[in-house]
Amino acid sequence: MTTATSTMSTRAVAARLTELCRKGEFETAQKELYADDAVSIEPYATDDFEKETRGLDKMLQKGEKFQSMVEAIHGIDISDPIFGENSFAFSMNMDITMKQKGSMKMSELCVYEVKDGKIISEQFFM
Repeated sequence: MTTATSTMSTRAVAARLTELCRKGEFETAQKELYADDAVSIEPYATDDFEKETRGLDKMLQKGEKFQSMVEAIHGIDISDPIFGENSFAFSMNMDITMKQKGSMKMSELCVYEVKDGKIISEQFFM
């Protein structure tokens, strides 16, 4: 019984996250669906971002920093999610223009872990 409840909760979180990301409402998604102690893991550290960000407040700051670097979003394509017991993943393809870097296409596999109806971790793979 616990597994079914966890899976339904994971599916509900995945459906809502997919919906919000398709609209480009990433901050709303984080505030609504993420645990306060969630962790975000990038494929690698860059000059602008650390490999690992811990805590929703720091994740929101990271999102604001990314948005400040974006000149325009031309398109976002989010696949339908696939599921594990307490996890799900989808692919995200973005066509964006970055300030001082120009137009680029980003393609990531986004993997999420859910506990008690909240996302506790996200990890991105290029």
